[in-house]
Amino acid sequence: MLEFVLENTTEKVIQLTRIQKLIGKRMLESKLTKPCFYIEARCDVTELMAIRPKLRKAVGVKVTTNAFYIYTLAHAVVKFPMTVAAVDGDNYRIADRVNVGFAVQAPQGLVVPVIKDADKKSLSEIAKEEIALTEKARDNQLTLEDMEGETIALSNLGAYDIDSFIGIVPLPTTTILAVGKIGPSLLPIDGKAVERKTVTITLAADHTVIDGAYAARFLSYIKDELENPRNLI
Repeated sequence: MLEFVLENTTEKVIQLTRIQKLIGKRMLESKLTKPCFYIEARCDVTELMAIRPKLRKAVGVKVTTNAFYIYTLAHAVVKFPMTVAAVDGDNYRIADRVNVGFAVQAPQGLVVPVIKDADKKSLSEIAKEEIALTEKARDNQLTLEDMEGETIALSNLGAYDIDSFIGIVPLPTTTILAVGKIGPSLLPIDGKAVERKTVTITLAADHTVIDGAYAARFLSYIKDELENPRNLI
């Protein structure tokens, strides 16, 4: 990132990187061409967080929350394939691969490595690949192949203490799942207020491809899977 001060002023000028220019252009195009709508759900992930240490011992690799989200998102797409479809003239074209792109904040800016064929991979395989790609991103070592082919997107800002947010659907995808932080909440269980760990997940979807009811069923499926993590293993 090139930084300098204009002559005879105190203004600081920061030159855009190539990645920042590209992301800005594509995000603007997405907002101008995709009539998106947004829905959210709060998930009880108490059990999910409880099994993580046991799972790490069982599979021999650290399983981040991102790995759970990627795995769940990929399998939800199999049930709801229109989430990776696009308008092609008078037809819908459904992608033949479930490639999950996940946002990583790297020194050179935001980058999106892609886990390809995520629906065909085990949770441990996704966990290993997610860690490897994240490390490559932060070391500025991602290749073009690492970042191409995205058919659905995930953005997780939980590490930044964000409760929830709305993502911008990246071109050429149709949907993006935005995930906030995991924190304590009081939920009614058996007539009592019980403290549980919850997370808010927000889906942004292109209304030219899917409608609200379809998106709601898709998000509800993800919620159910996250709340019953033994189904993920």
